[in-house]
Amino acid sequence: MLQRVPLPPTKVGIVGVGHMGKYHVGAYSEIMNVEIVGLVDQDEEKLAFARDIVKLPVFTDYRELFGKVDAVSIAVPTRHHFAVVKDFLEAGVHVLVEKPIAPKYEQALELFQIAEKHDLELHIGHVERFNAAVGEIKKIIADPFLIESRRIGPYSARINDAGVVLDLLIHDIDIVQNLMDRPVKRFHVMGRRVVSDFEDLVNLQLEFEGGCVANLIASRVSELKARTLSVSQKGMYIALDYTDQEIDIHRQSSSSYQLGPNQLKYRQESVIERIFVHKQNPLKLELEHFLACAHGLTERMTTVEHDLSSLRVAIDVLDALRAEGISPAATE
Repeated sequence: MLQRVPLPPTKVGIVGVGHMGKYHVGAYSEIMNVEIVGLVDQDEEKLAFARDIVKLPVFTDYRELFGKVDAVSIAVPTRHHFAVVKDFLEAGVHVLVEKPIAPKYEQALELFQIAEKHDLELHIGHVERFNAAVGEIKKIIADPFLIESRRIGPYSARINDAGVVLDLLIHDIDIVQNLMDRPVKRFHVMGRRVVSDFEDLVNLQLEFEGGCVANLIASRVSELKARTLSVSQKGMYIALDYTDQEIDIHRQSSSSYQLGPNQLKYRQESVIERIFVHKQNPLKLELEHFLACAHGLTERMTTVEHDLSSLRVAIDVLDALRAEGISPAATE
């Protein structure tokens, strides 16, 4: 259960005022005792939003925030994560960075080591962890044998330095690993490019110790936007919708065929139970949790080891796609 605690006065900054950065601005603005002391971007149009619309101080160099903030959100392109996060940690600032923490496992490990050395919080922006429906489904799951996930939507050119694995699929790798709390035994992945130089759609099959199979589909070239998760276990089928934060449980399912004149009808019945979910803003909860951890008021939701494990699986998947020529080789 996520513990929410009152925060002492806290000064924060946001580096990167694009799509996600603007959400961080809005969420921080709703948290008591939090002051946004500056926004950073090198794009004049984005700085105009910060300066003229939300009326906050703006900077073009993130180092201007050193000595001014207790904590920072970093929402810059993935290729800049390692350098920017490292600089803030070495300046003594708590960091929440949007996923993925870095494009390479060794870089992520180094950043966590720096954070530990300086006794700082380093969190990754896995916002789906704070979706209220995810918290509820974890209470229901007991020895599942099949998990299915779909995270699909239309193409957006704003993500131009990563493919669907690090942009979308990593969310579901993280959630499924957290739900199972068991090691991945092996995986099989298929994917293809459609409109970009990176993998645009991926079908990942994970087999966990104990035999559970997870089938994860991620696409950024589908004209329907959907974020769903389903779990099959003895006596029930659990369906979760991330967007609506809703959970349905199907029990006592039965089916039959009815043969009539010139037609064959299929009929299925089940008892459907809807779980009450107290819906809240997941990003606001994530930022509150990050700041509470920074002040030593609560323990982090997941371990560093779990964060690294999710990234490790994602990078292994990418390496498999690179070997097939579906995703471009990693850059320095």
